[in-house]
Amino acid sequence: MNSNGAFSLLIFALPLLLLGWLFYTQNKRMKQTREFSSALNIGDQVVTSSGLFGTIKHLDDTTAWLEVAEGTTLRLNRRAVAMKQTEAQVAGSTGMGRDALGDADDASDSTPGSSQNGQ
Repeated sequence: MNSNGAFSLLIFALPLLLLGWLFYTQNKRMKQTREFSSALNIGDQVVTSSGLFGTIKHLDDTTAWLEVAEGTTLRLNRRAVAMKQTEAQVAGSTGMGRDALGDADDASDSTPGSSQNGQ
């Protein structure tokens, strides 16, 4: 095979290898997502893909009910649950409330955002 034929083979083979690698990684990612979703249990503390923290209260085939505050339960698509909370996240989120954030909001009697843009 001359050098021109080898170059043509290389031009043909590289895109095929790239496509094969993309399909392989996508299938691997989908398998991990399916395994994670099936491993969810009631009582797990999780984070949604939009960053919402909560505890799973009920699970269905396609739906998860997440308690985000005492007495507040949200119904989400099960695929929206992105990950389980780590111990550091759980410890950091349990003490958060208005008092933990400080009294900066209580200092002004104006509405939120009224001090923006010189108003």
